[in-house]
Amino acid sequence: MDFMQRFRKVLTALTLVLVLTMSVACNSAVNAKAPTTSLPPAADTTGNYALLERGNTSAGQDFGKWVIQTSRGLVQDAYVRDQNKLGVVITRQVRPNEVRPLAKSLLQGFHKTFPNQDLKVLMYAPDKKLILTADYDIQSNQIKYQ
Repeated sequence: MDFMQRFRKVLTALTLVLVLTMSVACNSAVNAKAPTTSLPPAADTTGNYALLERGNTSAGQDFGKWVIQTSRGLVQDAYVRDQNKLGVVITRQVRPNEVRPLAKSLLQGFHKTFPNQDLKVLMYAPDKKLILTADYDIQSNQIKYQ
């Protein structure tokens, strides 16, 4: 019995070493084949748009996720930068006359989450072209559209 237990332990140790060696070797081979120049995470090799990072802070990421989840299919993507800039890619369901009210609504929610500062909402068409900029001035409590 003692011999069988030792044999099992040695066999287990050898198997573990073999698995670890193969894992490291395979991982190194995969990394070696990766291209040296890569596109940023927002685009793939065909030029198709991929999802942006939702925010560069945890509060920004949470707000970006909230915008996507509560948009009911009107917002394709959203991101927050520096807790005062919100970028939104709308879907084709949004009519041109609905863009400004949507921007205003987003600014109101953005202001509740990030109070006491000037804010900016950048509205992008589904083809990722900027179509509207809404600036909220904290002192005048006014929204300026461009």
